[in-house]
Amino acid sequence: MEPRVKVYTRSFDLRLYRYAKGLFQDLGYPCVRLTDQSADGYFFTMLRDRDCDIAVNIDEDAFLTDPQAVRELVDRVIREGWANAGYSDGDAATTGRNAIVTNPFFNVFNLSLIRTKFSREALPPRSFGDAEPYYPFFLWLAAEFRTLYLPCRRHADGISTVALDEQGRTLCLHSWFSRFYSMPSWLVRRVEPSQGRQKARIDALIREAYAQRGLPLPVFTLADRIAFVLNKILRWIVKVPQRMARWPWKLRRALHKKHTEA
Repeated sequence: MEPRVKVYTRSFDLRLYRYAKGLFQDLGYPCVRLTDQSADGYFFTMLRDRDCDIAVNIDEDAFLTDPQAVRELVDRVIREGWANAGYSDGDAATTGRNAIVTNPFFNVFNLSLIRTKFSREALPPRSFGDAEPYYPFFLWLAAEFRTLYLPCRRHADGISTVALDEQGRTLCLHSWFSRFYSMPSWLVRRVEPSQGRQKARIDALIREAYAQRGLPLPVFTLADRIAFVLNKILRWIVKVPQRMARWPWKLRRALHKKHTEA
């Protein structure tokens, strides 16, 4: 039986998701939008989906430019028995943090292979040195299976990542900082003043991806725009308690850092 492939996107902003999904159309794989999922929990959601053997995990702010290259990467992951193909979180064009972990803006996961060893109990506990909640999953994955690390480079805008395959083809353009995409500027200045509002830069990246594909940009109706607003309200209602639940751990990490530096 042919391996069953799906596209999964962890999504917070319906407008961004609609832009991203418009570029999935030539992949030929079913698309699943995952909302209200934690930074590591959505991997477990994928693994629980027994109707999927291979997952193309792509962020809503990673804009697909070469579906044929992605399909060929999926075939390679299956043929050569890789558990994960993605981009190192230690690369200078991503975050420059941990070289073993792949940043989950884009991955091809061999779920069938990963399930042969996976259990939540097998994952190492999250340490105070882990930059993100998903680090234990990827550290375990790299220790138990083979990971195919792909090349990437910084985009000309100085922030985005151009995700490549080993032949130098661009798979997608990843913007970063999409959490600020539709956030009012006054709120961004309070939450993370070093970043500023990112909407104009991300919109330019979206236009670039659609231009590379030769596709027209989606035109959103008034009903679409109302849906975007209502969806954002709903997502925030869920997200705020999720973030608050992480405060105790963040406080313990801050105290640990202060103690170790003393």
